[in-house]
Amino acid sequence: MSEGTLGIGIDVGSTTTKGVLIDTSGKILASHLQNTGASALKAVEQLLEQLSTESGVDPSDCPIIGTGYGRSIVELAYKTVTEITCHSIGVHSINSEIRLLIDVGGQDSKVIRIGRNGRPETFSLQDKCSAGTGRFLEVMARVLEVSMDELGPLAMESKSPCSISNTCTVFAESEVVGRIGSGDRPADIAAGVHLSMAAKIASLSRQVGVAAPVGITGGVALNPAFRHYLSKQLGQELWVPENPQLTGALGAALIALRGQNE
Repeated sequence: MSEGTLGIGIDVGSTTTKGVLIDTSGKILASHLQNTGASALKAVEQLLEQLSTESGVDPSDCPIIGTGYGRSIVELAYKTVTEITCHSIGVHSINSEIRLLIDVGGQDSKVIRIGRNGRPETFSLQDKCSAGTGRFLEVMARVLEVSMDELGPLAMESKSPCSISNTCTVFAESEVVGRIGSGDRPADIAAGVHLSMAAKIASLSRQVGVAAPVGITGGVALNPAFRHYLSKQLGQELWVPENPQLTGALGAALIALRGQNE
């Protein structure tokens, strides 16, 4: 497909579905994020309607690239591209200095080494266990009876994080319940949860090779405690884009716009 004047990228994740519409200069004309819910197909349809409403553009007139775990259900897409490539290109378009990208989603985590051309050089994917993902934090927030938005700030109140030794979500949940029963402060437990998760992601990062500058994307990038503990684990400052959940969709939109053969 040749280069066009508009491009749409749709990133269908397990938890959220994201869409970005850009013009030929790469400027975002419309973007939307919503829960994927029980039907990824319905989520994509609603997302395209929202992009159309916001921009006045008919999506069927634009080249569309699908990415994410549910990319195959984006019926209007002329092609699908892996999220590894889309995240790399999306982040590179915002900050070309980033060499290591950590993307923590609802059900998986990815660590990507990005070359100077914006393409992935190597990566490591953790999708067999919910520990080290947003799902892990969701479970712990439920046990601590706080919302996901409250969990990070609660953890930041701690001066002495509890040790959460289990990396399996099921066993870690039991450990947290035990900590509550022992009278540990909720803030210290929450901090321990974040520290445990950060240690797991740091280990995944070292498999790829930590190279600065380091960027972090995905919904968990919005969590201040996770950023704090991951930064300490890696010994690196972390760069977070303004909209960390949209980088995959942005990369897909750029590929659609340029008609690239990925």
